[in-house]
Amino acid sequence: MHIHKIFLTTVSMFLLTGWIIAPALAQEDERTAGTKPEARIQDSSETYRQLNLFGDVFERVRSQYVDEMTDEKLVETAINGMLVSLDPHSGYLDEDDFEEMQVQTRGEFGGLGIEVTMENGIVKVVSPIDDTPAYRAGVEAGDYITHLDDTPIVGLTLSEAVDKMRGRVGADIKLTIRRENVAEPIELTVTRDIIKIKSVRSEILEDKIGYLRITTFSQNTDEGLKKAVADIKAKAGDNLYGYILDLRNNPGGLLDQAIAISDDFLENGEIVSTRGRHDYDTKRDNATAGDIADGLPIVVLINGGSASASEIVAGALQDHRRAIVLGTQSFGKGSVQTVIPLPGHGAMRLTTARYFTPSGRSIQAKGIEPDIIVEQAKIEQLLSQRMKESDLPGALENPNAKETIAPVVDNKKEKKDDKNAEADEKDKKDLSQDYQLLRAIDLIRGVSLYEKRSGETQKN
Repeated sequence: MHIHKIFLTTVSMFLLTGWIIAPALAQEDERTAGTKPEARIQDSSETYRQLNLFGDVFERVRSQYVDEMTDEKLVETAINGMLVSLDPHSGYLDEDDFEEMQVQTRGEFGGLGIEVTMENGIVKVVSPIDDTPAYRAGVEAGDYITHLDDTPIVGLTLSEAVDKMRGRVGADIKLTIRRENVAEPIELTVTRDIIKIKSVRSEILEDKIGYLRITTFSQNTDEGLKKAVADIKAKAGDNLYGYILDLRNNPGGLLDQAIAISDDFLENGEIVSTRGRHDYDTKRDNATAGDIADGLPIVVLINGGSASASEIVAGALQDHRRAIVLGTQSFGKGSVQTVIPLPGHGAMRLTTARYFTPSGRSIQAKGIEPDIIVEQAKIEQLLSQRMKESDLPGALENPNAKETIAPVVDNKKEKKDDKNAEADEKDKKDLSQDYQLLRAIDLIRGVSLYEKRSGETQKN
């Protein structure tokens, strides 16, 4: 039996994977068991003919190429060429890359902190990871990286480009970026660092809304989410309106964690199905009883940087009508990769299945369509200059108005309160500028208010 790894993420500067055990050799036997002997002989004959062709080309390159190449380098390049030609997510990992991938699975690694893929020969940013050098430098989802330290990327494979972006911790690299709706190239200097990912962040918004931000699906994400929800419940008690699950710019990660997170909010039913080349490769994962949100309204936030595992969660909650999905269309990566160790030679990463939402939707190259489309926008306050009734000369007084007595002001307390107010305002600055999040807050309030009034009407 081979030990495999299954992961759901775009090809990137880091790979998030999860261990499973799969009887690959037994599957190969099953696939050929029903084949007629003469057909197997013919297939073998054609295979040997093609391998002879490969041997002829290999020998010619080794003996006549302008620079001397080692056999190991040629074989690895040939294998990688075969795999990367299949799709953007298959490829060969040498021993160093494979070892690094296993380290990255634990949620700590060196680099810039961006998830990338290749599009038309140029590196495209799927999403920057929160609180990483790339995020702080201003790299955005959808950016195209055209140059690294003024050297064009065109002509490099994705792996080669990623290798150039890796480097010594503390060393700078200059990224030249093309961004949609920006005429001139953008140049950003990013300092490489050790990337430590905290996959779950949480807080209570507006005193009554639980905010859950998942940045990636790594080994302890489900555990972190349950702890975050427990903390919110302990602080807010029974006053919660609902939860906002923020999956924006989440590039994916472990399949089992995506399933576990979905299960946390669902009582029953299918979560996701993975379908391979053969019927017996189909696998369905179902929810178990228990909803950590206690049936409260949920809004899921997604955007173009939400990929793979995050699309599984958004799709499952959307199909079961457990949550309202708000934001913009997701990335659209609906394939599963198996990382197969090759003893003494690293590993191969191979696309082995597609995944489908409970309603049977394939997300591949399409993504999740939000229930409510809300583009991110810049918020500006418009000051109204209209005259009010109270401004009119001789306006009648409000009979319900009461005289107010000016309070006695403690100057020391006032200064302290001013400092606290400034700190609170600083903390709320990001929230006030996040248009999509503000719309999610409004939606949670509206749904909660509607359900509350509906309940009161039924009692009456």
